[in-house]
Amino acid sequence: MECQMEELLSLRERLNAAAAGGSGKGGKAAEGAAPPLKLSVNDFLIKSAAKALKTVPGVNASWYPDYIRQYDNVDISIAVQTPGGLQVPIVRDADLKSLGAISAEVKALAAKAKAGKLQPEDFTGGTFTISNLGMYGIKQFAAIVNPPQSAILAVGATTPTVVRAGGVFKEVPVLAATLSCDHRVIDGAMGAEWLAAFKAHVESPLLALM
Repeated sequence: MECQMEELLSLRERLNAAAAGGSGKGGKAAEGAAPPLKLSVNDFLIKSAAKALKTVPGVNASWYPDYIRQYDNVDISIAVQTPGGLQVPIVRDADLKSLGAISAEVKALAAKAKAGKLQPEDFTGGTFTISNLGMYGIKQFAAIVNPPQSAILAVGATTPTVVRAGGVFKEVPVLAATLSCDHRVIDGAMGAEWLAAFKAHVESPLLALM
């Protein structure tokens, strides 16, 4: 699924500029104050995925031998590469958290993961995983589902792409996202419905804030 990123990148820039401008002269935090908020693209993707999981709750589920468990809570595992290997700390209740809260939590979890200080409660019990290799220049890839979860979203780099809009061609930033599913739980139609909901939130990011 290709997602046009113009609106998301513009909103991210405005929010980060507003946060920096409100933190003090020159955008620097006052002595002893927390540094200004700096949202990443991944923060928006986590929020968009969480909202899509509430829209299509059948994807927010796990396979067990005797039953399928569908979750009310949206706990998103985020793949983090560390010197000791891949770790998947969890942003819990991501659908209920603000972008700022998600951003701060992701940064704290990534720091703990890289320092080897994650506790079992930090990485146990996620309901959905996002793996983002965009920072490595990977445009598109498929990821392996993390059992007992039933789906994982693989996110590539945002790249300039020529598209036709309003009868003219223009270059826009585009992100490719690939959903891998356990078909015992999620069939192709449900997966496509979830991707459409995810795309809608990415391309109209204000929806994710509502």
